[in-house]
Amino acid sequence: MKANEIAVRVRNVSHQFGEEGESLHVRALLDTSLDVVRGELVCLIGPSGCGKSTLLNVIGGLLTPTTGAVQVGDKEVRGPLPQQIAYMFQENALFPWSTVIENVKLGMLFQGVPRAQREPRARKSLEAVGLAAFANHYPGQLSGGMRQRAALARALSLETGIILMDEPFGALDPTTRLHMQELLVELWKEAQATVFFVTHSIEEAVYLGDHVYVFSSSPGTIVRQMTVPPPTLPPKEMLREPDFVDRVSEIRDLMDKMTASTRAGD
Repeated sequence: MKANEIAVRVRNVSHQFGEEGESLHVRALLDTSLDVVRGELVCLIGPSGCGKSTLLNVIGGLLTPTTGAVQVGDKEVRGPLPQQIAYMFQENALFPWSTVIENVKLGMLFQGVPRAQREPRARKSLEAVGLAAFANHYPGQLSGGMRQRAALARALSLETGIILMDEPFGALDPTTRLHMQELLVELWKEAQATVFFVTHSIEEAVYLGDHVYVFSSSPGTIVRQMTVPPPTLPPKEMLREPDFVDRVSEIRDLMDKMTASTRAGD
């Protein structure tokens, strides 16, 4: 891997749903550009409806931008890239009638991984997230945090260079969420993957991200980019660190100002 090699390049991306004048017309994303170096974990944060998830779907090839372009490596994205990009969503999307390990292997089936490789890769990823003993359980037998760990194992088993994560810990209780943040940092360092992480939690973004991109209200565009040093403590302890608190406060103040400005314009 080359030093500072660009994994994903987003150039002047805008996206709208529907056409001008239609009742359902929405301008979701406006003139958004960023470069992400291979191996970085970047967090996207902003008000609801600001286009964070839309940008993820454009990067993943699930949406074609209205204007602008995205490159993964040296190739423009023109559709889904299952060999290069994995997804993890807020809802774990596990099939309830399949065991945990069957759910993990199913992702590799869709990706086209040879049958002989699926079992060992599934068990390796379940071991990584601490679920090896639950491989033959069904999702309904697991807690919410365990189901999200299973979804994370499925994403890791695909062994892609890029993982797109859309509020994957948003539905978890606060304690489980902190544990999942710590686990993600450990696994990300080991996998050396490039991760895009959408969240509504400022604390989560500042803890996880190498870079935090703050989006404006809809139509969303990047209004602030913050580079953050790697965490030196578990998330619960980082919440009390002065530098951490200052960064969280800076982003919160910016988002409060944007919210106030939006309300003033209503």
